[in-house]
This record gives sequence, C-alpha cells and structure tokens, in this order.
Amino acid sequence: MRKEEYNELSKAIIGSAIEVHKTLGAGLIEKYYGYALAHELKSRGYKVETEKAIPFIYKDLVIKDACRADLIVEDSIIVELKATEIDNTLFAAQLLTYLKMSGMKLGLVLNFNRERLIDGIERVINGQL
Repeated sequence: MRKEEYNELSKAIIGSAIEVHKTLGAGLIEKYYGYALAHELKSRGYKVETEKAIPFIYKDLVIKDACRADLIVEDSIIVELKATEIDNTLFAAQLLTYLKMSGMKLGLVLNFNRERLIDGIERVINGQL
C-alpha cells in the first residue's frame, strides 16, 4: 500500500470514529465503541476484522493468539480502542507491538473518552510508510 492510500484509509477510519463519537458521546466502555465503529466502517464498504488474533513467533516458538487487535481495517491498519480519561504512552507502545508482530505499518489509537474525539487520536507507524 502506498503512503497516500494509508492516509486515505486512516482518514476514513477517523471520520467513521467521529461519527460514532457524535452519536454515542463519551462514557461507554471500549467494546461498545468497537461494535459501533466496526458497523460504521462496514456500512461504508470497508473490510473490518474484530478481535483478530496476532501470533507471536520466535524461531520455532509460535503462540497463535498472543494478543488481539481490536480492529483491523482492510488488512492494513490496526485500530486500538480506548475509553479512558487519561492518555498513556503505553497505548502507543502496545499498538507498536501489535504492528511489529503482524508486520503491518500503520495503526491508530482512538480514545473515545474525550469531549472531542480528535483530542484522543494517536497515529503509530512501524518503520516507514
């Protein structure tokens, strides 16, 4: 995927997340935002996988479901959902781990517990796009 395609897809994800946030507001737990965002993206024609297992592989050690991505959109962008009052640098670190383990390049942390969702968005890149 080219950088422009990543940018377009991430804009679509953020636009969908803003629609979810406008409708539901802040104050719910993560999984409900996940249900709504997956529905919103699918209704816009995007392929979305929820709670997808990401394996950990080290030499001959394979742990098939080492972690789970909240959403994977178009087999290209991992979306990590949060609903917390404080931002934590561990959110981006967690997402970067998922990106490295999956070989994907781009991820978004979306923290829905904000008055304005835009204040709760962080873009995480694994290497270069």
